Amino acid sequence: MTDLSSARIAVLVPCYNEALTIEAIVRDFRASLPQATVYVFDNNSTDGTAEIARAAGASVRLVPHQGKGSVVRRMFADIEADAYIMVDGDDTYDASVAPQLVAKLFGEGLDMVVGNRVTEERAAYRLGHRFGNNLLTGCVSMLFGRTFTDILSGYRVFSRRYVKSFAAHSTGFEIETELTVHALELRMPVAEVETVYKARPEGSFSKLNTYRDGWRILMTILRLFKSERPLSFFGLGFLACFLLSVGLAVPLVSVWMSTGLVPRQPTAVLCSAIMLFGVVLLACGIILDAVTKARIEQKRFAYLAFPAHGS
Repeated sequence: MTDLSSARIAVLVPCYNEALTIEAIVRDFRASLPQATVYVFDNNSTDGTAEIARAAGASVRLVPHQGKGSVVRRMFADIEADAYIMVDGDDTYDASVAPQLVAKLFGEGLDMVVGNRVTEERAAYRLGHRFGNNLLTGCVSMLFGRTFTDILSGYRVFSRRYVKSFAAHSTGFEIETELTVHALELRMPVAEVETVYKARPEGSFSKLNTYRDGWRILMTILRLFKSERPLSFFGLGFLACFLLSVGLAVPLVSVWMSTGLVPRQPTAVLCSAIMLFGVVLLACGIILDAVTKARIEQKRFAYLAFPAHGS
């Protein structure tokens, strides 16, 4: 097992208006991992979050482009380390398990360890958020195969090769979905560890909008399905067009076989057009599937360009 004291460990905290909690986050992670450097990436806070974090001993970076995805992109680009701990700045995650997560990452040669949220506090993990998380997790599992129990967890540990091969496209809270799909796409070794999830301190409010951000996450899943599984995506379109065209054509063919006449010629033209459109969709899927495989291969090369820690 890798000696944690010799490893470069970075704690990355993306935050926006977390003045009530950021000091505790910095303090707890510095106590849990004294050898780590805590970086707070402030995303245009107006409540003095950056000043409080700096006073608590964190290295503060400012990110002008709004959105968690924009912050993650900047964090991964700027920081050099052997292990990266990403944690939300709302003081809802347990800093004391950070050494365990990092030890698991190094000890088992993993690329990502996700803190699976476990809580008995109703206020910490509301029923609506829990249902939405389960729904989205199920969608990702159905589209991409093997997945995680909690794809929206904001507590994760990454290897250097994961971070430097991740091209973030999302701008908001849908970034967690993209992080998960990146690991599944490249078939990285990953794991989950149950971690205690607690309620926000009184006076602190979540920046997550259940319906707006849930919709954005769902759209991200569909976008990723189109870009990462184009043959399946466009194949479904072809299947729908094929069934619709055949369904409309069956009565016409039946009349033609018995009378030799083609009734409702506009319908016959529509059937042909729908079938042709379906064939075009299938051709697009086949072409884009070849492009996607080549792109994944390039991402794999980028991933392998960075040696595993300790090798």
